[in-house]
Amino acid sequence: MISATRLALAATGVALLTACSSDGAATPPTVQPVPSASALPSTSAGAAAPTGTPDLDAPETVATGLNVPWGLAFLPDGSALVAERDTGRILQVKPGTPPRQVRQVDGVDAGGEGGLLGLAVAADHAETGLVYAYFTAADDNRIVRFKLGDNGAPEVVFDGITKGPRHNGGRIAFGPDRMLYVGTGDASDEPRSQNRDDPSGKILRLTPDGKPAPGNPWDGSPVWSLGHRNVQGLAWDGQGRMYGIEFGQSTWDEVNVIEAGKNYGWPEVEGRGDDDRYVNPIVQWSTEEASPSGAAVAGDTLYVAGLRGERLWMVPLGGGTAEAKFTREYGRLRTVAVAPDGSLWLTTSNTDGRGDRRDGDDRILRFPAR
Repeated sequence: MISATRLALAATGVALLTACSSDGAATPPTVQPVPSASALPSTSAGAAAPTGTPDLDAPETVATGLNVPWGLAFLPDGSALVAERDTGRILQVKPGTPPRQVRQVDGVDAGGEGGLLGLAVAADHAETGLVYAYFTAADDNRIVRFKLGDNGAPEVVFDGITKGPRHNGGRIAFGPDRMLYVGTGDASDEPRSQNRDDPSGKILRLTPDGKPAPGNPWDGSPVWSLGHRNVQGLAWDGQGRMYGIEFGQSTWDEVNVIEAGKNYGWPEVEGRGDDDRYVNPIVQWSTEEASPSGAAVAGDTLYVAGLRGERLWMVPLGGGTAEAKFTREYGRLRTVAVAPDGSLWLTTSNTDGRGDRRDGDDRILRFPAR
């Protein structure tokens, strides 16, 4: 049930954001000011974010015929590892070369929004060869790690994240502080998001061994931030500011600047609530325009992939107006990532049961750096 407070907020937001332009499209959302990095509690002095700008007018198809590609992470040689949600396969993808399977993740219980989800390459991969995967198992969502080329059982580093037919979160990424960040969902059980002792509906911060990271806001807890509905995008800019992307219920999707120990409001607030107890997003979209999943930063722009919205959003981090690209051109867009060479990679998600399959789907597109 949606509370009266949330209904009131939704009505206010609709009045503010549903003005239309002359072509009938909704007015692009304004980006709220991003706090300076010096104003945020941080465990890192900054990140080595790419400074170039991807050429979005020069698409190159690097892979086709994929089955619900979800996680995407780059190896030091510039090739990409791609997770297929429903098959449990991990593929290695290089431009000009057919994808090849490098791992089958055993124990994946695919169904609904669950399956093999996020991937992360260890910060010290060149020395350790380690890769991390987040997936839905028989009883929970969990994170494992393994070495490429080693077909032995992967090591479970964190488990016990509640699974559900929806809202399993799943994005994982190493931050500029070399800690592992994890976006989880509420598993359709809303009160979990406000329970600090429950890893669901949170962003977690772990050591590479899966332990609560030093410097977390609550001693002995893996929780970095709470009050999230379903986080599927994590990104950092060149100043070390962290962004979390999450799905709204039926009204507003969000881009948040993530701060340690802060509460982002779900389920009490969806979108901007102007409530001192909760952090307002810097951008909110209607769910029809976004349903955002992956995110990446290049230069001073945050790129956000939209599923239901079937478009790529470009959010200027210096303030201004968010702009959409590729609306309805490629269908549902799941993951966006910046490669070591500065190119932008984008995956479609038209084989996930909710999209209209196009010839060659699902695919990965690459946009070179200018």
